[in-house]
Amino acid sequence: MTDLHPTIAAVTDRIIARSAPRRAAYLGLMERQRAAGTNRGNLSCGNLAHGFAASGEDKPAIRAGATMNIGIVTAYNDMLSAHQPYGRYPEQIKLFAREAGATAQVAGGVPAMCDGVTQGQAGMDLSLFSRDTIAQGTAIALSHAMFEGALLLGICDKIVPGLLIGALRFGHLPTILVPAGPMPSGLANKEKQRVRQLYAEGKASRDELLEAEAASYHGAGTCTFYGTANSNQMMMELMGLHIPGSAFVNPGTKLRQELTRAATHRLARIGWDGDDYRPLARCIDEKAIVNACIGLLATGGSTNHAIHLPAIARAAGIVIDWQDFDELSHVVPLLARVYPNGAGDVNHFHAAGGIGFVVRELLAAGLLHGDILTVGGTMADYGYEPVLEDVIPGESRGPVATSDDGSRLSPGITSLAWRPAPEFSRDDTMLRPVAAPFSPDGGMRLLAGNLGRAIIKTSAVAEDRWTIEAPCRIFDDQDQVLAAFKAGELERDVIVVVRFQGPRANGMPELHKLTPALGVLQDRGFRVALLTDGRMSGASGKVPAVIHLSPEALPGADGVSGPLALLADGDVVRVCAVKGEVLALVDPVIWSARSPAAPPPPALGVGRELFALFRHHADEAEKGGSAMLAAMETVI
Repeated sequence: MTDLHPTIAAVTDRIIARSAPRRAAYLGLMERQRAAGTNRGNLSCGNLAHGFAASGEDKPAIRAGATMNIGIVTAYNDMLSAHQPYGRYPEQIKLFAREAGATAQVAGGVPAMCDGVTQGQAGMDLSLFSRDTIAQGTAIALSHAMFEGALLLGICDKIVPGLLIGALRFGHLPTILVPAGPMPSGLANKEKQRVRQLYAEGKASRDELLEAEAASYHGAGTCTFYGTANSNQMMMELMGLHIPGSAFVNPGTKLRQELTRAATHRLARIGWDGDDYRPLARCIDEKAIVNACIGLLATGGSTNHAIHLPAIARAAGIVIDWQDFDELSHVVPLLARVYPNGAGDVNHFHAAGGIGFVVRELLAAGLLHGDILTVGGTMADYGYEPVLEDVIPGESRGPVATSDDGSRLSPGITSLAWRPAPEFSRDDTMLRPVAAPFSPDGGMRLLAGNLGRAIIKTSAVAEDRWTIEAPCRIFDDQDQVLAAFKAGELERDVIVVVRFQGPRANGMPELHKLTPALGVLQDRGFRVALLTDGRMSGASGKVPAVIHLSPEALPGADGVSGPLALLADGDVVRVCAVKGEVLALVDPVIWSARSPAAPPPPALGVGRELFALFRHHADEAEKGGSAMLAAMETVI
C-alpha cells in the first residue's frame, strides 16, 4: 500500500489532537446511549406497545425484539425533484428488511427545501437554518428508542448535513444514507447558463429563459450540475456511508432499486448483536472527515461544504477549520471537471468512471485514508462500480462477495455485482488520473487579511483572474446589485461587495442570482469579483467569488462589527487566491477613524421571524454557522 501523503497525515494528526477532548466526550456519550439510553430493551411495556401498535404484519417481530428494527428517516416531498423518488422507498425497504430477517418503520420525516426554487427569493433566508431544523427532526424521529439501525433518505443541500448531524446524536446506531440519484441529462448546463446571461442583458425573453430552465430541470432526480447536492453524494461515498457506487445511479432504474435493497440488507448485517458492528459514531471519525474534504477538492465540489463539513464534524466531536481545507488543497490534485467547472454534468462524470475511479486513484497515490470504518466493507470497495448481471452469490466477505473472476457480488442478490472502476478514464475531458490531473491544486483556498477570513473556489476560474484589485461598490442585498447592473453602473473593473449576508444578519442566503450579471461584466472584459459575508451557490463558476467572509459585517454578541462594515464605496480592495489575501487597501489612519455602517433592519415575512433565535446566536461560518451546535457544546 502506498504511504499516506505527509501533508494529509500531518493535517489529520493535527485534527485528531485538536479534537481529542470533545471526541472522547462524544464517544463516551454514545457508549452510554447504547447501554442505557436509546435502546428498545429499555422501553416499558406501554412504551413498546405504542411503538408497534400500527406495524401490521411486522408486529410480532417488533414485539419480540429479537431482530433489528430499522428506523427510516425520510426527506420525501414531491415538489423537490431530487426527493420525489423517495415516495415509494419506505414500502420497498420494509420488503427488503423482511428478506434480511429484519423489520422497518418510518421513524419520521424532515423538511427538504429546494434552493433552486428559493434562489434569490425571500425564502432563501431560511435555507441554512433548515439544516439545523432537519437535524432536530432527525433526532426527534430516532428518539423513540425503537430502532437498532437507521436508513436516511436525503440527498440535497442542507438535507444530508442535517440528517447526519441529527443521526450523530444516535451514533451508537449503524446508519446508511440511501441516495435517489440524479435526473437524466437534459439541456446542457452550459447552454442554460448562456440563456441566463442573455436574459440578464435583456437579449432573451422570460419565455425563452423558462423554456431553457425547464429543459435543464426536467424530471425526477437531483439537478445534474455539480453543486451542493451532488457534492453531498460524493462525500457520502468518500466517508463510506453509502453502499459503494450508489451516488449517481439514475432514479427509477432496476440498478437503483437493487442498491436500495443492498443498503437495507447491509444494515441488517452490521448491527450491535453481530460480529461486524459498525456504529455511525465510529464510521464518522477524523479520517472520514478528511476523506470528505479530499473528495471535495479532487472533484471541484461545492464551497457550501466549507460550512457544512465543519458542522458535521462538530456533531461528532471533531474540530476542523479552513486552514485544514487550504493545506489539503495544495496537495490534492483536481481529477474531475464537472459543470460549472467543465462542460459535462454528473451523468457524464459517472459514465467516465465516476467516484469509483476517483477513489481508486486517490488511494493508489496515498491521497486518501484507506483504513476508515465504512458501512460497505473497506474504502477499497468504493473503487468499484455496481452493475446488474446474472450471478451466483458466494459466501459474503464484507458488503460484497467475490466471484471467481474477481467481480464482487452482493450476498443474496442474484443481479447486483460490483466490478472494478475502469483502469482508464472513459472521457479525459471529464475525468483524469492523479498522474495527469486538470490541476495539481484542489482549487479551494483560504484568504485572510484585514477584512477577515474567507473561502474562494478557483477550479472554475481562469488563472489570470485569481488576483483582482479594483475599487469596490458596496451593497446590502443582491437586488441592489442587479439594479445597479441594469442601470449600467458596474461597467468597469469592480469588486462587488454584498454585506450583511452572514448567518446572524439574515441566515446567509446564497447569492447565486448574481452569477449571470457578474458573468456578463466579466465577458465584457472587466476585472470583476464578488466579496461577501454570505454564500455563493455550490454552482459558483467563472467569476472569482470571495465568500463566507468572517467575521460578518453584523455586530456579534460583543457588539463589534466585522471589518466588512468599515468599507466604503471606492475603496480599493485586493483579493488574491495566489497569496491567500483579502485586503482593504485603505490608509490605516482613515480606516481607524471610520464608524461601521448601520445594518439594515431585519427582514420580515415568509417565516423568517421564526428563525430569529437561530440568527441571534449563530456562530461564524468557519465553525458551521449554527446556533444549535454552539449551544450544544456548552453541555457536552
